[in-house]
Amino acid sequence: MAEVSGGTTTRLRTVGRYAVLVALTVVVLLPIYVTVIGSLKPGQTFLDFPRSLLPVDLTLSVLREAWTVGNLDRYLLNSVIVATLITVGQVVTSILAAYAFAFLWMPAKRLLFVVFLATLMVPAEAVILSNVLTIQTWGWIDSYQALVVPFLATTFGTFLIRQVFMTIPRDLREAAALDGLGHWRFMWDVAVPIARPAIGALALFSFLSAWNQYLWPQRVTNSDRYRTVQIGLKQLQTANVDQLNLVMAGTVLAALPIFVLLVVFQRQLVRGLTAGAVKG
Repeated sequence: MAEVSGGTTTRLRTVGRYAVLVALTVVVLLPIYVTVIGSLKPGQTFLDFPRSLLPVDLTLSVLREAWTVGNLDRYLLNSVIVATLITVGQVVTSILAAYAFAFLWMPAKRLLFVVFLATLMVPAEAVILSNVLTIQTWGWIDSYQALVVPFLATTFGTFLIRQVFMTIPRDLREAAALDGLGHWRFMWDVAVPIARPAIGALALFSFLSAWNQYLWPQRVTNSDRYRTVQIGLKQLQTANVDQLNLVMAGTVLAALPIFVLLVVFQRQLVRGLTAGAVKG
């Protein structure tokens, strides 16, 4: 009887776990499903609830209209340019700074690293006014420099890659020095290949963060020539308040590149974020 009772309890726990997972999946995926279906529904059927939730009467005309009306081709191009430049800049500066904190000697290096990490506690909104004034002083309003330069370095990226560099044995660095490898060669030929998963995760994270920026591009751009896709979506929503399916179509088009990146590099992201987690 005890064995039967124990087996029943185990099965109930398993069923309970799966029920919770299914419920969470529905909560997460339902808004995405509604958005995708809504982006494929013409106006007259979009408002016909509950038929509007069924995968019927679908058309690509709403996506084409959102692309044209929302001027998304220009906004998406700007987002690609800005996100790519920011990603490259953050990866390069993070590698250089992480190597310095991991391998180079400097006075009070630990204290300096703690102060460096403390900048993570400063919210971006707290310095946005001073940064905007700086950009205005330099005459960079409405330019790619304004969108890119303030984000070319990241504390998080430096910390992430430094943690991986700290797992490299010091004996390996000393042996490389005896073989005539300077810091530059050792960094690019040895340290960077070891940290490749973390660097890949940082690149993906940087691209996603840059792609989803809204407040900063709104403050430093005035013309459509430099505005990014998030501002374009807001303008599309404002100009088409009574056409939610059009707004949903624009949202789907803007999220499609991010969705592809996450699907392709999901494993790389997980591996990179857990790399170096066992040693500080």
